[in-house]
Amino acid sequence: MIKQSNRRKFLKDGLLASAAAVVVPTLIPSQVLAKPGKRVGANDKIVLGAIGTGSRFRGGLAKSFTDLSNVVFAAVADPDLTRAKQGVQLAGGGDGIDAYQDYRYILDRQDVDAVIVASPDHWHAQHSIEAAIAGKDIYCEKALTLTVEEGRAMVNAVRKHRRVLQCGSQQRSWHSFYQACMLIRNGYFGKINRVVGINYAGPWENALPGQAVPSTLDWDMWMGPVQPHPYNENLFVSRSKPGWLSVKDFCGGEICGWGAHGLDQIQWALGMDESGPSEVWVEGVPYKPWVATPKSQTGRFFGAKETIIHYNYAGGIHVELSNNANPNGGAQFFGDKGMIKFDRDGITDISDKSLLELPLENMKVQLQKCTDHAKNFIDCIIDRNRPVADVEIGHRSATVGHLGNIARWVSEKTQEVGVKMTWDPKTEMFTNSDWGNHFLSRPRRKGFELPKV
Repeated sequence: MIKQSNRRKFLKDGLLASAAAVVVPTLIPSQVLAKPGKRVGANDKIVLGAIGTGSRFRGGLAKSFTDLSNVVFAAVADPDLTRAKQGVQLAGGGDGIDAYQDYRYILDRQDVDAVIVASPDHWHAQHSIEAAIAGKDIYCEKALTLTVEEGRAMVNAVRKHRRVLQCGSQQRSWHSFYQACMLIRNGYFGKINRVVGINYAGPWENALPGQAVPSTLDWDMWMGPVQPHPYNENLFVSRSKPGWLSVKDFCGGEICGWGAHGLDQIQWALGMDESGPSEVWVEGVPYKPWVATPKSQTGRFFGAKETIIHYNYAGGIHVELSNNANPNGGAQFFGDKGMIKFDRDGITDISDKSLLELPLENMKVQLQKCTDHAKNFIDCIIDRNRPVADVEIGHRSATVGHLGNIARWVSEKTQEVGVKMTWDPKTEMFTNSDWGNHFLSRPRRKGFELPKV
C-alpha cells in the first residue's frame, strides 16, 4: 500500500516533531529492548523497515534479507513513490508491506524492530541516529557518514540507546579478506611498514541545470539536510554524470564510497578499528575540484587524482594511495618478512604461497569471523552482540576517507602540498590545522539538524 506523506502535519504531530519529542514508543517488541544475552524465541521473526529503495536496495541488499527465513519486511520509505512501490516488491511484495515517502512513519511504527538505511549518504547519519532514538536497530549502508562529526554522533547515539548497527562494509564478511587480515595481524609478513592502495577520486562540485521535478518525487525530502540544489535527473541517479554519489554536498566521492571498502581493509589489517592514522597530507598538485555539467564524462574514478593522498600510522607505517594501484577494494601490504596483496579478486599476490594453507583457527590473534553480512546483523539483533562491522568500526574507516578529502580541500585553500596535518584519533581533531578542523563538519539545512544525543 502506497502512503504519501503529509510532511507538514507529520512534523507537527509525529514522533520526530522535535528532539524533545523523540522517545522510544511505549509498546515495543521485546527483542528491540532485549538486554545483552537475552534471546528471541526461535520462531519469532525480525520485522524490518527499509529507508531508501534506490540502486543499492535494488542491487542485492533487499534480497540478502528476504533470503533469511527469520526476517520479514513491514514497510519501505523513499521520497520517490515510484521507487517506493518497487521497494515493496523487492521486500517481498503483497499487501502486508506499506510504502511511504517520509521515513519517519517507519520510525513511528511499534512493529518495526530494525531499519535498513540505504538512502543517499547525506541522509545516513540523520536516519540512523533518529532510528536509534526510536529504539530500532540499524543496518546502514556505506559510506557511513558525510563528516567526522556525524560519525561520532552516530556512535554516541547507538551506544546510548543500546542499539545494534551494522555498517554495510560487506568485505568484512568475505573469506579472502578475513584470511589476509588474519595473516597480517598474526605477523606472518613481519612488521608492516608500507601499504599501497588506490588514490580514490574526491567529490565533484555541482553545476547541473535545473529540470522539472517528477510528480512522484518529493525533492525537498530527498535533499533533506543539504542546502537546496535544482533537480536534475543526472543528480538524482547515484551513478550518472556523475550522479549524487560523486557530488560533494551529497557524498564524499569515491574515497568515501569505494574507499569505505579498501580503506576499511587497511584499518582491519593494521588493527585500527578504534583508531586511525596520525598524519595525512597530499603530494602532487593542490586540489582542484571537478565540476559536474551536462557534458561531464562518466566514470567513477574521474576527479582529484592528481592530488595524491598519504597517511602515516603509529609505528612507522606509511600508507600511499597510488594512481597505479588496483581500485578493486583492497590494498598491498609490505612487511620486513614478506608481502601480500588482496582485493575483491581474492589474494592476488603473496611472497610465500604456503601461508595460504595455514589453519586460521590455530592462530593467536583471532578476528571476528563472518560469512553472511546480513545474517550477522540479524543474529546480533537477537543475541545483542556487536556485529562484524560495528558502528565504531564503520565510523573509523569512514574517517580515513574524510581525512583524505580534508587534506585535498586544505591544499586547495592554501595552495600547498607536502604539509603534514597531525591527526589525534582520540580527540578526533587536528592539532596543527585550523582549516582541517573546519572541514570536520558541514552546515545543515534548518529543520534537519541532528538530534541531540
